[in-house]
Amino acid sequence: MLSPEIERRLVHASGASVPLAWAVGLVPWTWVQTVFVAGALSALGFEALRLSGVVDLWVFEKLTREYERDNLAGYALYMLSMAGASLLFVPRVAAAAMLMLALADPVSGLLGSGELRAVKDASVLLVMFAVCALIAVAFVTSPAAIVLGALAATLADGVKPVVRGYVIDDNLTIPLAAGAAMTAGLFLMAA
Repeated sequence: MLSPEIERRLVHASGASVPLAWAVGLVPWTWVQTVFVAGALSALGFEALRLSGVVDLWVFEKLTREYERDNLAGYALYMLSMAGASLLFVPRVAAAAMLMLALADPVSGLLGSGELRAVKDASVLLVMFAVCALIAVAFVTSPAAIVLGALAATLADGVKPVVRGYVIDDNLTIPLAAGAAMTAGLFLMAA
């Protein structure tokens, strides 16, 4: 039987299947957008039911962290940020940013032992940066976009700000920060 932390990471990584399906030519980008927008709307609906106490499923207890119990859970933030990235950025940038969340973040989380800290250890951040850069290389050729995207994802992963007692989860920030940074890198190289 897997630990809840490993199960959370496997669920996280399963989200890679959608942008990877696009990357290998199995589905059009509009399909990716539709899946994540529908997923985000469904997640918000489930969260409204969970937070109001109408629905109390075992999966919520098993896969949510303590700080998510009274706030939007990480899976909903994950779906929102994936939907946002799919709509805001060109497909190659969005796919790279999404894979940084789906694949690099679980690696970082496992290495960081899943603990909530204000800032992660430097060795974990270096691994996060390296994995994100490798993902970016598969989608963008601009060195500036690769470095800026990996740096933004690493910063979003490594620093967990708390606003009014609410942890700003990296499930929300990694793809949006990475996508914006890669887009800026592409514009820098084009200028």
